[in-house]
Amino acid sequence: MRLKLSFFTINVLVLLPFLCARSLSSDSNSTKTNAFQFLKALQGCHKGETVNGVHDLKEYLKKFGYLNYDGSNNTHADDDDFDEFLESAVRTYQTNYHLKTTGTLDAETVEKMTMSRCGIPDIVNGTSRMLSGKDKHHDHSSTSLHTVSHFSFFPGSPRDIFGPIFVQAFGKWTTVSLFTFEEIQDYNASDIVIGVHTGDHGDENPFDGRGGTLAHAFPPTDGRLHFDGDEIWSPVLQNGTFDLETVALHEIGHILGLMHSSVEGALMYPSMTRGVKKGFHEDDIRGIRALYNI
Repeated sequence: MRLKLSFFTINVLVLLPFLCARSLSSDSNSTKTNAFQFLKALQGCHKGETVNGVHDLKEYLKKFGYLNYDGSNNTHADDDDFDEFLESAVRTYQTNYHLKTTGTLDAETVEKMTMSRCGIPDIVNGTSRMLSGKDKHHDHSSTSLHTVSHFSFFPGSPRDIFGPIFVQAFGKWTTVSLFTFEEIQDYNASDIVIGVHTGDHGDENPFDGRGGTLAHAFPPTDGRLHFDGDEIWSPVLQNGTFDLETVALHEIGHILGLMHSSVEGALMYPSMTRGVKKGFHEDDIRGIRALYNI
């Protein structure tokens, strides 16, 4: 299948090279903190405590799909009480990331939570998008998620993306799938568009500044891929930067229909590390090929 790609606006053609070429000398010594660093002050919190900042932990877990206060359990939705629903959410997070399921915000859990990551939730509509090695060939309803092994899929039909350094990333996905990609100039005719944005940019998934969520993409057949313009991006891997191609490969996977993997070495693993470059893991390849019956 050939998919057409274009940039979101002409501004991206100017902004993206600027972001990639920006000097790191001033930023390397910056006191600007990771958007998730507030979690470190909550280390050791557990059920029954009321600690300033626990509400922010609730917002973090809500953002990534782990916590949902509905009409029947919303008593502590907007306060700093570490209630049983928050404990359950922490346990689910720990299970997804293969951590000890203590229900307490222990050091290992905080370390994982403070890592920069993809902005796509790990759980959508109560269905976990991160599978363990024991979860294979689960059947779901037509409105739910189709899953095989560690990887998981968006429902529906596929579409996709492109950009300067992204040529290489798209080429790599071509080698493990049946897709080919073509760059076009007509935004309205494109299947995939790439944008660089900061803060609230109109898609109900605002970016949170340096070192929090790095990028996000929408499932088939939406085709939008957004990068956080507050990050320091570099086409050449450097200490203190996130590898642009690695993040692009991850988000292209979402646009093709893959969700997050529980395999830490996989491209589709949600957390990302500065100074690390990833290639395809067997889990990524098995996922895309199973999704399209290759």
